[in-house]
Amino acid sequence: MSKPQSGIDLSNREFFIRRWNQEHPAFMDVCRALPPDRLDYRPHPGSRSAGELVALLIALQKGCVELCETGRSSYSSGLRWHPAVNISVLDEMIASYETHHRALADKLRSLDDAAWSRPGWLVQADQEIVLKDTIGGVLWIALFDAVHHRGQLSTYIRPMGGTVPSIYGPSADAPAREPKPE
Repeated sequence: MSKPQSGIDLSNREFFIRRWNQEHPAFMDVCRALPPDRLDYRPHPGSRSAGELVALLIALQKGCVELCETGRSSYSSGLRWHPAVNISVLDEMIASYETHHRALADKLRSLDDAAWSRPGWLVQADQEIVLKDTIGGVLWIALFDAVHHRGQLSTYIRPMGGTVPSIYGPSADAPAREPKPE
């Protein structure tokens, strides 16, 4: 159990939902800070481009929605190293991310602790099991992966000509974000 500042015990599922919601503004700020005409930027030929990273974040949200929606114990992200998606219009990508975020919020609200604790696993496209955990565990891993890729994407912003936003504190370009009251 985790105790928030209010002193109320939270279940693992409740803590995940709180943390996932708290991370959302930073995801939006990083995506909005990208220069929309530079989505093809990549720091190295082997790296994903900025647009591909945003597409990956969208796919992660969408995959989490599908995991909660279907109730299946098996989750296949279908992610590829360089996804074949339209990565040319940043506003459309941000709108898609927001749509999947709202859909996941709805699914998480309807997911009870029993469903959260059901066995789950992550599989590759050929159905090879990559890891076994619970549905909640797979969702945590997806959040950690998304935070990792958000950090990666944040390092692209300045070389692309953008202004790096606050994520957990001030950046060289922006003051710390004001915390939202809960």
